[in-house]
Amino acid sequence: MTATIPPATFLPDFLAARAAERPDRPCWLFGDRTWTWSEAYDSVRQAAGALQADGVRRGDRVAILDKNSPAVLQILLGGCHLGAATTVVNWRLAGDELEYVLNDCGATIVFVGHQLLDQLALVRERLQHAQKIIVIGGEGDELEGWLAAGAPTERQPEVEPDDVCVVMYSSGTTGRPKGVQLTQAAMVEHSLNGSGDTRYDDGDMMLVAMPMFHVGGTSYALLGPVLGVPGYIVPEVEASLMAGGMMAGATHAFLVPAVVAALVAAGPEAMALFGRLKAVGYGAAPMPLPVLRAAMQAWPDTEFQQVYGMTEFGGVITVLDDAAHRDEAHPERLVSAGRPVAKAEMRIVDPTTLQDVPVGGSGEVWFRTPQATVGYIGRPDATAELITPDGWVRTGDLGRVDEDGFLFIEDRLKDMIITGGENVYSPEVERVLAEHPAVAEIAIIGVPDDRWGETVKAVVAFRPDRSATAEELIAYAREHLAGYKVPSSIDVVEALPRNPSGKILKRDLRKPYWGDAPRQV
Repeated sequence: MTATIPPATFLPDFLAARAAERPDRPCWLFGDRTWTWSEAYDSVRQAAGALQADGVRRGDRVAILDKNSPAVLQILLGGCHLGAATTVVNWRLAGDELEYVLNDCGATIVFVGHQLLDQLALVRERLQHAQKIIVIGGEGDELEGWLAAGAPTERQPEVEPDDVCVVMYSSGTTGRPKGVQLTQAAMVEHSLNGSGDTRYDDGDMMLVAMPMFHVGGTSYALLGPVLGVPGYIVPEVEASLMAGGMMAGATHAFLVPAVVAALVAAGPEAMALFGRLKAVGYGAAPMPLPVLRAAMQAWPDTEFQQVYGMTEFGGVITVLDDAAHRDEAHPERLVSAGRPVAKAEMRIVDPTTLQDVPVGGSGEVWFRTPQATVGYIGRPDATAELITPDGWVRTGDLGRVDEDGFLFIEDRLKDMIITGGENVYSPEVERVLAEHPAVAEIAIIGVPDDRWGETVKAVVAFRPDRSATAEELIAYAREHLAGYKVPSSIDVVEALPRNPSGKILKRDLRKPYWGDAPRQV
């Protein structure tokens, strides 16, 4: 390990400790600029002062709509000093989705990347809470001046560890995303657990490529100060940007399976470049076994770590370590999600009786952990459905546990589709396509895909004397949804299968594609 993990009660404590311990060594590398640990922490303190000067107080929220950059971390950690929360907004959202998230989170200040100004302009007049817009980057950059004017500010005395510091939006049962609230205490706990047992040495560097609008991207970036390891931050997952990180000396990375699949498909030269990684973590979607085996064969000296988690846990809740990847006595564990992180309790519960099932039996996976969310913004009913009175979080995933405590995820109670690491909740897509004049009824399902894990499929029945081509329906969806939520294929049926109570039998729709495979995700 590079250094002893410093004690922390509040999320910025890790960065403060590193700034005192190694002030002149690199912390963040982004583009042609490097921040030392001291400069990084100073910028966080300035962000706190600038937010405070703009009227941000404990319990308030701000939002950032931008691709990956140190600005996300500066604003988030600066907000922590005030007890304020930062919403990191998915920059891939379409207009009405973007409007909804910015209004729902109640952000009074919106930071926006210069390349996304046109996107924000489409909804600017409909924002209900935003009092100020601050542009990041480009010729009209306002962030640097805003930071420079901020009086360096330490944590305010009224701030508590249980104050919410991060809000991430996750798809929900209403067809609208839900704001997952994560406290400083929860994020500190996740930061202590999120790296599993991966080793970091002096001179190592993390490649921060996964989007920070996902908790996995932000939480991974926040591990740097915990471990004392610099982060090479790239704006997005793009081959040349990531290759630049490798050439700069990145030794550790977190990747979604779709990215690993793309590297495998790119051939030996790409695999050789990324074979320099000492360790690679992967998660957010199941890794197809052929891809995993190809990566392990091409990178024999690289440690592999799979993580399973949810936004509601700040990210990682179980880890499959490198030793389990290579356990010849248990090759079946390559498709396991591993075992719980420290302080996390796990149960497998019959979703009907709510009783624990025997070892090896299938049920809904529940966890109780100090990493857990305190609930959804403005959604007490949804929060009550998520968290039991005694603190257990229902994941909505069906799984089983073997005799050694390894978790196997088999299916989802929640009708979530995970495509390339992106969560797509079918009611969001159904809500849009149901508005098409030709559609009588519709069901959205996930179907297997070797690259993306799953892709989105629509099954539709048309109104009498009406019809539409697959291309027309897909184009209609694309007008209203982020690209990754748009169906890649359409099946037309006379009527959707339903049970006696009228509920659509999505399992029946999925079966021709998933067959009798042991895992249905």
